Amino acid sequence: MAKLVVSEEVSLDGVVQDPTGEEGFRHGGWFNRVGAETRRAWAEVKTKEAFAATALLHGRKTDEWFGSRWSTREGEWADRLNSLPKYVVSSKLVDPVWGNSTVLEGDVVGEVTRLKRELDGELVLFASRELAVAEHDRIHGQSHLVDDELLFAELSDQRPLRLIEARMLGDGLAQLYYERARD
Repeated sequence: MAKLVVSEEVSLDGVVQDPTGEEGFRHGGWFNRVGAETRRAWAEVKTKEAFAATALLHGRKTDEWFGSRWSTREGEWADRLNSLPKYVVSSKLVDPVWGNSTVLEGDVVGEVTRLKRELDGELVLFASRELAVAEHDRIHGQSHLVDDELLFAELSDQRPLRLIEARMLGDGLAQLYYERARD
């Protein structure tokens, strides 16, 4: 059975949207402010994450963004990301941009549950805040985005998390690993 791993880049104040500033959101571009050494350390972590993954899970916008940028890249990290099976949650998408992708539509919770049962290893959900919102131990998608989305802004109940590891990457990023705290 696969473990669902949520991998998000989040500013200290919780903004997850538009890290590179290309989408024009008010607080966009926050990730571009880290230095070159810190970016190299981050890229090493993300490369290791890609090699630990069995498959990727993301939404339509992430498919469009990553597919248009990573499909033509080369190198260890790009080759791994491009070769991984990808599952795109979307009710609108017909032809995914990023290669090796399958569109999941309909009952998202049922589809993700099925994937978790069928796969082994890590099913990595990244750059898809809408899918990362955890409600009652399930994946819960939202149909809208507004300026400066916060990672868990619309949760109705508390979802306790337990910090299991913390490391500094260069001098500008903290890498934090959490798991859901169970009763």
